Amino acid sequence: MAELAFRDGVMDRIRLREPRFSEAGYLFVLAALEFCQTRLPERRHLTGAELAEGCRDLALERYGLLARMVLAHWGVTRSADFGDIVFTLVDLGLLLSQPNDSRDDFADVFDFATAFDRDYPWNRPFTA
Repeated sequence: MAELAFRDGVMDRIRLREPRFSEAGYLFVLAALEFCQTRLPERRHLTGAELAEGCRDLALERYGLLARMVLAHWGVTRSADFGDIVFTLVDLGLLLSQPNDSRDDFADVFDFATAFDRDYPWNRPFTA
């Protein structure tokens, strides 16, 4: 992800609209969108829940045990934050949404403590 960056001025526009998240957080959500699309048989619109789950899966794949800490460093501490990032990008014309899409689609999709800590593969009960 280090090679990805917004063009000059784009992050300034984003910060004016929604300054809570770092540039890396926005770029991560865009990467997660592509990550989700590559797992589908063909490209299509994703629901908020699908994208939030894809963000979770990509974070676990990339950052493992540190996923929750990395996301928190970017300002992302709950699944609803992914929706705030997406809709900031939609509001600025950088992503498209469907008329029935809503920020609420990202709310409470999963709990960060459960997804990144308690249910991490090393923390699950051993079954033989």
